Amino acid sequence: MDLGISGRTAIVCGSSSGIGHACARALAAAGVSVIINGRREAPLADAAKAIAEHTGNAVQAIVADVATAEGRATLLAACHDPDILINNAAGPPVGSWRDFDETAWYDALRISMISPIELTRSVLDAMIARRWGRIVNITSSATKAPLPMLGLSNGARSGLTGYVAGLAREVAAFGVTINNLLPGKIETDRLRSYARAVVGNGDLSAAIDVIASEIPAGRVGRPEEMGAYCAFLASEHAGFVTGQY
Repeated sequence: MDLGISGRTAIVCGSSSGIGHACARALAAAGVSVIINGRREAPLADAAKAIAEHTGNAVQAIVADVATAEGRATLLAACHDPDILINNAAGPPVGSWRDFDETAWYDALRISMISPIELTRSVLDAMIARRWGRIVNITSSATKAPLPMLGLSNGARSGLTGYVAGLAREVAAFGVTINNLLPGKIETDRLRSYARAVVGNGDLSAAIDVIASEIPAGRVGRPEEMGAYCAFLASEHAGFVTGQY
C-alpha cells in the first residue's frame, strides 16, 4: 500500500533499537525523510546503517537525550518542523513499589510523560498551520491493563494518555492526528527485562514461553509489526483516526 507520505519528514525518538527502530524503518521504507534519535552514538550509527541497507533510504542520526530540555533542543535543531513525530523512549525501571521513591517517580514522569508533551508542544503549531500532521506516542498496553512490577510505567504513561486524549480532540479539525500505540508483549529488551524481574534467577526463556502461551496468537509480537502499525497511523490514510489508545 502506498501510504501517501513519501517526501514527508519524521522524527522518531528512541529509535536505535526495538520498536522505535522498527517504526523508523517502516517510515523510511514509505519514502519519509527520517531523523532517528538515541542517547548512544555507536548503536544509533548502527541503526542508521541498518535502516539504509533495508530501505535504500538514508536517515539522519541525532544523538540526544530527549528527556532533557537540552536534548530536545538538539533534536529539534536538526528538524524543527517535522510532519510526523514519533514519541518513544525506554520505559521506566521495572521493580517493586517499595523501591519507587519520589526521585524515581519524577524521573519516570520526565521520561515517559513530560518529554513527549514538550516535544509535541514544540511542533504542534506548525502542523496546525500546515493543516497536516501526525503524532504517535509509543506507550504500553499496561496503560489499559496495568501490570505488577510496572508501577512507574503504569502511572507515567497513563498520564500521557489522558493528556493527549483531550489534545487530540482540539487539533483534529486542522488535519492533525495524535494517537497512542500500546505495545503488548513484543520481542524487545523491555520484554526481557520485565520477564527477568518476574522470575528473578529463574529460567528467562521459560518465562517468555509462558508469556507467549497466554497470547491468543501463541507467540510474542515482532517489532516490525508495531512499526507497520505506526507507519499506518502516520499515513495519509489515517486522517480520520485520532485520540486512540
